Amino acid sequence: MSKFGPDIRIEEAAFIHPSALAYGKAHIKKGASLWPYTVIRAESKEVVVGEYTNIQDFCMLHEGSNSGTYIGSHCSITHHCTIHGCTIGDNCLIGINTTIMDDCVIGNNCIVAGHSFLKEGTIIPDNSIVMGTPGKVVRTQNNYARCRLNAFLYYRNALAYAKDEHREWATSECIEAVRAEIASLQAEQAALEKRN
Repeated sequence: MSKFGPDIRIEEAAFIHPSALAYGKAHIKKGASLWPYTVIRAESKEVVVGEYTNIQDFCMLHEGSNSGTYIGSHCSITHHCTIHGCTIGDNCLIGINTTIMDDCVIGNNCIVAGHSFLKEGTIIPDNSIVMGTPGKVVRTQNNYARCRLNAFLYYRNALAYAKDEHREWATSECIEAVRAEIASLQAEQAALEKRN
Protein backbone atom coordinates (compact mmCIF):
# COMPACT_ATOMS: atom_id res chain seq x y z
CA MET A 1 0.00 0.00 0.00
CA SER A 2 1.22 3.53 -0.85
CA LYS A 3 2.65 5.56 2.01
CA PHE A 4 2.03 9.29 2.16
CA GLY A 5 2.81 11.85 4.81
CA PRO A 6 0.25 14.34 6.13
CA ASP A 7 1.31 17.18 3.79
CA ILE A 8 0.78 15.27 0.56
CA ARG A 9 -2.04 16.74 -1.52
CA ILE A 10 -3.49 14.47 -4.22
CA GLU A 11 -5.94 16.03 -6.64
CA GLU A 12 -7.84 13.37 -8.65
CA ALA A 13 -4.75 11.45 -9.70
CA ALA A 14 -5.33 8.92 -12.48
CA PHE A 15 -3.29 6.17 -10.80
CA ILE A 16 -0.96 5.76 -7.85
CA HIS A 17 0.78 2.42 -7.57
CA PRO A 18 0.70 0.83 -4.10
CA SER A 19 4.52 0.85 -3.92
CA ALA A 20 4.82 4.64 -4.48
CA LEU A 21 6.15 6.64 -1.51
CA ALA A 22 5.75 10.36 -0.84
CA TYR A 23 6.93 12.30 2.21
CA GLY A 24 7.05 15.96 3.17
CA LYS A 25 5.12 18.56 1.16
CA ALA A 26 4.01 17.44 -2.30
CA HIS A 27 1.14 18.22 -4.64
CA ILE A 28 0.06 15.60 -7.19
CA LYS A 29 -2.31 17.29 -9.63
CA LYS A 30 -5.34 16.06 -11.57
CA GLY A 31 -4.76 13.21 -14.01
CA ALA A 32 -1.18 12.57 -12.86
CA SER A 33 0.17 9.08 -12.21
CA LEU A 34 2.88 7.59 -9.98
CA TRP A 35 4.16 4.23 -11.19
CA PRO A 36 5.88 1.37 -9.28
CA TYR A 37 8.55 2.32 -6.76
CA THR A 38 8.51 6.06 -7.35
CA VAL A 39 9.72 8.11 -4.39
CA ILE A 40 8.96 11.76 -3.59
CA ARG A 41 10.64 13.57 -0.70
CA ALA A 42 10.29 17.22 0.30
CA GLU A 43 11.54 17.82 3.82
CA SER A 44 11.80 21.63 3.74
CA LYS A 45 10.46 22.83 0.39
CA GLU A 46 7.96 21.16 -1.99
CA VAL A 47 7.52 18.89 -4.98
CA VAL A 48 4.76 19.59 -7.52
CA VAL A 49 3.69 17.09 -10.21
CA GLY A 50 1.58 18.80 -12.88
CA GLU A 51 -1.69 17.74 -14.46
CA TYR A 52 -1.61 14.59 -16.61
CA THR A 53 2.09 14.07 -15.90
CA ASN A 54 3.40 10.55 -15.39
CA ILE A 55 6.23 9.68 -13.03
CA GLN A 56 7.38 6.26 -14.16
CA ASP A 57 8.90 3.27 -12.36
CA PHE A 58 11.84 3.82 -9.97
CA CYS A 59 11.95 7.63 -10.27
CA MET A 60 13.28 9.77 -7.43
CA LEU A 61 11.89 13.31 -6.99
CA HIS A 62 13.60 15.33 -4.28
CA GLU A 63 13.87 19.01 -3.40
CA GLY A 64 17.18 20.79 -3.86
CA SER A 65 19.26 22.92 -1.50
CA ASN A 66 17.79 26.16 -2.84
CA SER A 67 14.43 25.24 -4.33
CA GLY A 68 11.64 22.76 -4.60
CA THR A 69 11.01 20.53 -7.60
CA TYR A 70 8.36 21.63 -10.08
CA ILE A 71 7.20 19.49 -13.00
CA GLY A 72 4.72 20.94 -15.49
CA SER A 73 1.66 19.40 -17.09
CA HIS A 74 1.59 16.60 -19.69
CA CYS A 75 5.17 15.50 -18.95
CA SER A 76 6.66 12.01 -18.96
CA ILE A 77 9.42 11.41 -16.42
CA THR A 78 10.53 7.99 -17.59
CA HIS A 79 12.02 5.02 -15.74
CA HIS A 80 14.88 5.51 -13.26
CA CYS A 81 15.12 9.32 -13.47
CA THR A 82 16.41 11.48 -10.63
CA ILE A 83 14.79 14.92 -10.58
CA HIS A 84 16.43 17.12 -7.96
CA GLY A 85 15.48 20.70 -7.04
CA CYS A 86 14.72 21.81 -10.59
CA THR A 87 11.89 23.15 -12.76
CA ILE A 88 10.57 21.30 -15.81
CA GLY A 89 8.10 23.05 -18.13
CA ASP A 90 4.95 21.68 -19.75
CA ASN A 91 4.91 18.93 -22.42
CA CYS A 92 8.38 17.53 -21.74
CA LEU A 93 9.76 14.02 -22.03
CA ILE A 94 12.70 13.17 -19.77
CA GLY A 95 14.43 10.03 -21.03
CA ILE A 96 15.26 6.87 -19.11
CA ASN A 97 17.93 7.13 -16.39
CA THR A 98 18.38 10.90 -16.72
CA THR A 99 19.52 13.05 -13.81
CA ILE A 100 18.48 16.71 -13.60
CA MET A 101 20.22 18.59 -10.80
CA ASP A 102 19.52 21.61 -8.59
CA ASP A 103 18.42 24.92 -10.13
CA CYS A 104 18.09 23.55 -13.66
CA VAL A 105 15.24 25.04 -15.67
CA ILE A 106 13.86 23.05 -18.62
CA GLY A 107 11.55 24.97 -20.97
CA ASN A 108 8.28 23.79 -22.51
CA ASN A 109 8.09 21.12 -25.24
CA CYS A 110 11.55 19.67 -24.56
CA ILE A 111 12.95 16.17 -24.89
CA VAL A 112 15.94 15.14 -22.78
CA ALA A 113 17.55 11.97 -24.13
CA GLY A 114 18.04 8.92 -21.93
CA HIS A 115 21.15 8.76 -19.70
CA SER A 116 21.67 12.53 -19.87
CA PHE A 117 23.09 14.42 -16.88
CA LEU A 118 22.15 18.08 -16.47
CA LYS A 119 24.54 19.76 -14.08
CA GLU A 120 23.44 22.37 -11.54
CA GLY A 121 22.01 25.58 -12.99
CA THR A 122 21.59 24.38 -16.59
CA ILE A 123 18.99 26.42 -18.50
CA ILE A 124 17.28 24.76 -21.47
CA PRO A 125 15.10 26.90 -23.78
CA ASP A 126 11.66 25.87 -25.04
CA ASN A 127 11.49 23.37 -27.93
CA SER A 128 14.90 21.79 -27.31
CA ILE A 129 16.30 18.30 -27.70
CA VAL A 130 19.02 17.71 -25.12
CA MET A 131 21.66 14.97 -24.93
CA GLY A 132 24.83 14.10 -23.13
CA THR A 133 26.83 14.42 -19.94
CA PRO A 134 26.72 17.28 -19.28
CA GLY A 135 23.45 17.71 -21.19
CA LYS A 136 23.48 20.23 -24.05
CA VAL A 137 20.96 21.32 -26.66
CA VAL A 138 21.65 19.37 -29.86
CA ARG A 139 18.62 20.48 -31.85
CA THR A 140 15.73 22.93 -31.68
CA GLN A 141 12.29 21.74 -32.73
CA ASN A 142 8.77 21.95 -31.37
CA ASN A 143 8.18 18.65 -29.53
CA TYR A 144 4.66 19.60 -28.37
CA ALA A 145 2.73 16.88 -30.23
CA ARG A 146 5.24 14.11 -29.54
CA CYS A 147 5.45 14.79 -25.80
CA ARG A 148 1.71 15.30 -25.39
CA LEU A 149 1.06 11.98 -27.16
CA ASN A 150 3.32 10.14 -24.72
CA ALA A 151 1.50 11.75 -21.79
CA PHE A 152 -1.85 10.84 -23.37
CA LEU A 153 -0.79 7.19 -23.68
CA TYR A 154 0.29 7.09 -20.04
CA TYR A 155 -2.93 8.77 -18.90
CA ARG A 156 -4.98 6.09 -20.65
CA ASN A 157 -2.72 3.41 -19.20
CA ALA A 158 -3.05 4.92 -15.72
CA LEU A 159 -6.85 4.82 -15.88
CA ALA A 160 -6.67 1.18 -16.99
CA TYR A 161 -4.20 0.22 -14.24
CA ALA A 162 -6.50 1.87 -11.69
CA LYS A 163 -9.08 -0.75 -12.76
CA ASP A 164 -6.45 -3.54 -12.62
CA GLU A 165 -6.34 -3.76 -16.43
CA HIS A 166 -2.81 -4.05 -17.79
CA ARG A 167 -3.18 -4.34 -21.58
CA GLU A 168 -4.73 -0.99 -22.49
CA TRP A 169 -2.27 -0.19 -25.25
CA ALA A 170 -3.17 -3.41 -27.09
CA THR A 171 -6.91 -2.66 -27.22
CA SER A 172 -8.56 -1.56 -30.47
CA GLU A 173 -10.24 1.30 -28.56
CA CYS A 174 -6.86 2.65 -27.46
CA ILE A 175 -5.37 2.32 -30.95
CA GLU A 176 -8.27 4.29 -32.42
CA ALA A 177 -8.03 6.91 -29.67
CA VAL A 178 -4.30 7.31 -30.34
CA ARG A 179 -4.93 7.86 -34.05
CA ALA A 180 -7.49 10.55 -33.27
CA GLU A 181 -5.17 12.14 -30.69
CA ILE A 182 -2.27 12.26 -33.16
CA ALA A 183 -4.42 14.12 -35.70
CA SER A 184 -5.67 16.53 -33.04
CA LEU A 185 -2.20 17.22 -31.63
CA GLN A 186 -0.66 17.75 -35.07
CA ALA A 187 -3.37 20.32 -35.84
CA GLU A 188 -2.77 22.03 -32.47
CA GLN A 189 0.99 22.14 -33.06
CA ALA A 190 0.55 23.56 -36.58
CA ALA A 191 -1.75 26.27 -35.19
CA LEU A 192 0.76 27.11 -32.46
CA GLU A 193 3.63 27.33 -34.96
CA LYS A 194 1.55 29.57 -37.24
CA ARG A 195 0.90 31.95 -34.36
CA ASN A 196 4.61 32.19 -33.52
